[in-house]
Amino acid sequence: MTTLALIAAQYRADAAKLADLELDEQTVSDTLEAMAGDLEVKAQSVSHMVRAFEADAAAVAQWAKDAAARAKAIEARAERLRDYLEHCLEAAGIENVEGPGVRISWRKSSAVVIDDEAQIPLSLMVCPPAPAPRPDKAAIAAEIKAGRDVPGAHVESRRALQVK
Repeated sequence: MTTLALIAAQYRADAAKLADLELDEQTVSDTLEAMAGDLEVKAQSVSHMVRAFEADAAAVAQWAKDAAARAKAIEARAERLRDYLEHCLEAAGIENVEGPGVRISWRKSSAVVIDDEAQIPLSLMVCPPAPAPRPDKAAIAAEIKAGRDVPGAHVESRRALQVK
């Protein structure tokens, strides 16, 4: 099977050869149109693959989102069961339970409780670092569009492939 890149390269080479011949414009146009058939068929096949991969990516992203939501629900269920178990054991005054594959006991622990965050001294507060500055492309584009020079940036024209 010939790749799209090989078909495109052959088309360019053949087009260059036609340009060197002294043929009228209609003949060159008709010949290039006939030669473009394989290229167009292959390009259409590749674009169908692009669509399929994009659909697969969207499906996997949705699956990941659904799986994350399910994991969160399962974690919440486990936490509710742990709270239920704790409540029942405390109510019954049971300190230890042992059985096949499980050992339940209490251990001492401590936790800091914040009563009023506004009263905590700044020296005891965690101050996350500010994000590093990054270029504001929209503002840069507006400046350049307005005719002002922006050192370190420029606007370039591009073509974006669109597969619908």
